[in-house]
Amino acid sequence: MITLEQVAKSYQHQYDALAPLSLEIAAGEFVVLLGSSGSGKSTLLKLINRLLEPDQGEIRLQGRPVRDYDPVSLRRNIGYVFQGIGLLPHWSVVDNVLTVPRLRGDDEDESYQQAFDWLDRVQLDAKRYAQRMPDELSGGQQQRVGVARALASGADLLLMDEPFGALDAITRDELQGMLKALQQSLNKTIVFVTHDLFEAIRLADRIVVLHQGKIEQVGSARELINEPATPFVENLFSKPLQALDDLRLR
Repeated sequence: MITLEQVAKSYQHQYDALAPLSLEIAAGEFVVLLGSSGSGKSTLLKLINRLLEPDQGEIRLQGRPVRDYDPVSLRRNIGYVFQGIGLLPHWSVVDNVLTVPRLRGDDEDESYQQAFDWLDRVQLDAKRYAQRMPDELSGGQQQRVGVARALASGADLLLMDEPFGALDAITRDELQGMLKALQQSLNKTIVFVTHDLFEAIRLADRIVVLHQGKIEQVGSARELINEPATPFVENLFSKPLQALDDLRLR
């Protein structure tokens, strides 16, 4: 699905946001980019859909270099969800979900019905919420609309940049469960950015640990916990897990 070969990005030729790195992401895989602020997570995500361009290396989607795609067409065929949600405030919920199908000129009646279906799939009752405005929704409900909008694009690939980071713990837990269930049932490929260790553990098939623009390790949560490849990865996982163990013993 996605291949990155020696991809690097710097700003003003001084700050290395990403050192040269390579990564393969398979179709239907849920990959989480995990790291602290400034580790290169969001930069890597934006390179995939050409919101940023690499300084070196090549990114391929379905075997084709992304630089060969028209940027606008590429983005319309990749679902994108981010923390700010970005719902258009003067549009109703259903109109927001219909953003990409309308830009593509899809059949209006069919798209409208599919939008209702996607709202129901993200556990937002379409009959109740479709005509509401974004400011009439809670943060969690708005994020569900954001996910429905991404799915309504028909994309096989979803890029998600800390989408649940601003939500309370209970809402975040609900949305994580919803997203994982949708990904498994729809066989979507998801690249998900987070700095939350436990979110990564819950969601990922594989976790890519980034630190200072470099990949420290790639593997399942079990592999990273039991077989850390670097001291950074060992500290990243051992400290919070040890804290949980300490609490259980009190």
